[in-house]
Amino acid sequence: MTRTIVASATREIIIGFDQPFCVIGERINPTGRKKLAAEMIEGNFDTVIKDALEQVAAGATMLDVNAGVTSVNPNETEPGLLVRTIEIVQGLVDVPLSIDSSVSAAIEAALKVAKGRPLVNSVTGEEEKLEAILPLCKKYDVPVVAISNDETGISMDPDVRFAVAKKIVERAADYGIKSHDIVVDPLVMPIGALGDAGRQVFALLYRLRNELKVNTTCGLSNISFGLPHRHGINAGFIPMVIGAGMTSAIMNPCRPQEMEAVRAANVLNGTDANCGNWIMTYRDHKPAEVGVTAVTSAVPSAAGGRRGGRAARAGAGARTE
Repeated sequence: MTRTIVASATREIIIGFDQPFCVIGERINPTGRKKLAAEMIEGNFDTVIKDALEQVAAGATMLDVNAGVTSVNPNETEPGLLVRTIEIVQGLVDVPLSIDSSVSAAIEAALKVAKGRPLVNSVTGEEEKLEAILPLCKKYDVPVVAISNDETGISMDPDVRFAVAKKIVERAADYGIKSHDIVVDPLVMPIGALGDAGRQVFALLYRLRNELKVNTTCGLSNISFGLPHRHGINAGFIPMVIGAGMTSAIMNPCRPQEMEAVRAANVLNGTDANCGNWIMTYRDHKPAEVGVTAVTSAVPSAAGGRRGGRAARAGAGARTE
């Protein structure tokens, strides 16, 4: 059985088909969040701290950390800003981290200070990226997210996206990286723009699980981009992709409707033993009390030097606030 191991300094998490769905909190990312970007450039990490604590309190298994602000040169500033953000977050919470950047220098700088075994987010099928990122993953013995696009962009043909994923897995093997350390993002298209986007993903997940035998992830809210009441679509999508074989997703855990769908899918998929997590979470649940309690009282003040970077993850603009 394919198992991808990630870890913080104190906690090990397994991403796998026989494991509970891995929720990777998306909030520590300035893409599309002008206020957060401005704060991070000024060395103000109060929102980062708040988002880290709230996401873990809401049930995030891991946290994605991105420091790609767009107002300055990322090659000069993103490494330092990402390092500072990683250090703050891992000093607050004990969940594993996903290092999210398209700048190889920033990824390596973050890997040097990251505790445990983080996930690198990400590498694409572009030759330049493969040659820059895969050696780092081998050097630091960390798993990596493989995004199914290459120099030609994102194909609307799911067979092409599968071929790109296969190429990345094969190239990783050339560097001595096992397939269980590749977590493929098959790229979820907006259902409002592409009517068969859901069916494409379900078919891709079947092939990725049965042919490549890899774990998978996605930017979950991409599916609802451009539609009203996006969280209803997202919540409906979650059990369907889990049933199709997806093992993790980058998403907002502070949305109770979506986390309820994750927990229910774990119960029905048999990965919540004896319904234990569901019972512990909802045994005192009252419909009128839906929501996540903020932990702002625990949020200390933070400050740092003036740094910056650029938005890194393709498709991150589809994120929901």
